[in-house]
Amino acid sequence: MRHVTLSDIYQLPFARKYLKRAGLAHAITVARHAYYFAIQSSVNPDLATKAALLHDIGHYTWYRNGKWDYNLYKQNDIHAIKGAERAHKMLIRLGEDPVGAKEIAVAILFHTDSYFLGTVNRNALQEVVAMADEADEEPGGNHHYKVISDQEAASALSDLDQLVEQSMTTQEEWQKSV
Repeated sequence: MRHVTLSDIYQLPFARKYLKRAGLAHAITVARHAYYFAIQSSVNPDLATKAALLHDIGHYTWYRNGKWDYNLYKQNDIHAIKGAERAHKMLIRLGEDPVGAKEIAVAILFHTDSYFLGTVNRNALQEVVAMADEADEEPGGNHHYKVISDQEAASALSDLDQLVEQSMTTQEEWQKSV
């Protein structure tokens, strides 16, 4: 059972602020990729799409002389750490299952290895979110600058919510029949 939908998340002004700061179109595209990767990998699509939607909400805008400085960002970035904390707090306040909220937050934490000195050993959910993010990356961070209107975003998230709901219902029906 889903406690919180992607549309519920998007309704929060706090969420919209950080989603737009990091690239709303990118976040939605990554959530869509995560849905399909989750289905292919037998990972919970509800957790995967939420983690993917929120994966960059910890971004800080690294500017120098009034312009985005990609190199400064790459040198100092800890967005996954900040984003995991923000997402967890937001999801708990929305009424997400605490276990699910923690899994989502940890998937956000491990969606990138940009702040690690070694390698990351990811579980299946974490790997789905990382693959979904990589699927939409563009050189120089340009994927963060794609544009989508609020109406288009709301519609895309509603459509994705329906896909997730259908797959969750199908999975529950299959489990009952076994």
